[in-house]
Amino acid sequence: MRGQKLSLQNLMNHYRQRWISAPDVRKPSNNMQYRVADGILAAFSVFFMQSGSFLAHQRLLQSKQGRSNARSLFQVEEIPSDPQIRNLLDPLTSGYFREDFWYLLDELQKQQRLGAWRNELNTYAIALDGVSFFSSEQISCAKCLKRSDRSGEEHFYHTAITPVFVKPGQSQVLPLPPEFIVPQDGSEKQDCERMAAKRWLADQRPHFTDHSVTYLGDDLYANQPLCQLIAETYRQFFIFVCKPESHTGLYEWIAFLEQNGGVEQVSQRHWRGKHAEIWHYRFANQLPLRNGNDALQVNWFELVITHEGTGKILYHNSFVTNHTITADHVPALTQVGRTRWKIENENNNTLKTKGYQLEHNFGHGQQDLANVLATLNILAFLMHTIQEITEPAYQRLRKALGARKTFFNDLRALTRYMIFDSWDTLFHFMEQGLEIAPQPP
Repeated sequence: MRGQKLSLQNLMNHYRQRWISAPDVRKPSNNMQYRVADGILAAFSVFFMQSGSFLAHQRLLQSKQGRSNARSLFQVEEIPSDPQIRNLLDPLTSGYFREDFWYLLDELQKQQRLGAWRNELNTYAIALDGVSFFSSEQISCAKCLKRSDRSGEEHFYHTAITPVFVKPGQSQVLPLPPEFIVPQDGSEKQDCERMAAKRWLADQRPHFTDHSVTYLGDDLYANQPLCQLIAETYRQFFIFVCKPESHTGLYEWIAFLEQNGGVEQVSQRHWRGKHAEIWHYRFANQLPLRNGNDALQVNWFELVITHEGTGKILYHNSFVTNHTITADHVPALTQVGRTRWKIENENNNTLKTKGYQLEHNFGHGQQDLANVLATLNILAFLMHTIQEITEPAYQRLRKALGARKTFFNDLRALTRYMIFDSWDTLFHFMEQGLEIAPQPP
């Protein structure tokens, strides 16, 4: 079967083999009971099961029965204690796990499933946005950012950009490797979202062919250095929100063109069941993004949605892009640009509120532990999504149990009291109990 390589059992076997070679900075000694791979797999199991107590239950099973689901399901040979896990992972770098995301995404591509995220522009849309996931006045590490409040008290915090594949009408997003906003060696300036985006683009460039990606982002990203980098250096596309207050020069040009009939307009009427909406587009090509002779030429478009009966404005936003805009093309451009919100709702909000508890302090460490744990958490989210796409048993169980919370509650309850030899065995047991097992041909 084409999805077999992405089964949970195969994936955990793959990651076990890869993480066996994870860097180990410890000096060799007879006291090295746990491998770094066991620490990584153990931490990953907590995020995959969405349970901070999963390992405690598995240690109890191990002590009473001599085996556990940590080993059979997650390939953990010896279960480290929580402090030992933190010590094993702290010296690692979050960047070590980038290829673990691409292993999943490349396999989706090989199975011709990634094409479901190709949009009407014949590109893949990748939304970029920043997310904060830790803040404290007392706890800090080498990778913390710092800020002082009005009283002068210092705050330590962690943020990252969390890019995702998005598509209009597609409920699922596919997380990509995160890029953390951290103090940079040799730089007196504090790192920022824009600089992190530039690093991410450079690191991930080899994974994309020319003109295959449209990057989406808010107004923060609509600046000349980043837009020029995407368009000219990486030969990709962008659609970024563009606000008048931060692009005064551009909007002076738009006002001038409008006075002289240089802004094209298109209107559409959409019925919404009880009332109609008027979607009014305006656009113009080849405008300077900023003042100055070296300004990058961009294309601008705007959508205003009004209630036909009352005239009330329901939506208003404007964008810049390096896609050429035509009257036929502007609705598709706008639809793709508007999917930027999915990174907030379907990705960041899910990571914070749907069981992943991204903002919870699972451990901070002195080096990169906080970012490593956040990366493994996001990787677990991607693996869950991959299972929803590729694995029939996982799909049947999620459908039968309804809410995500119910599904994971059942996984946690079963693995607390029973030991399953494999994921297939666990899923088969659940399907039999729910009487949804597929009938033999």
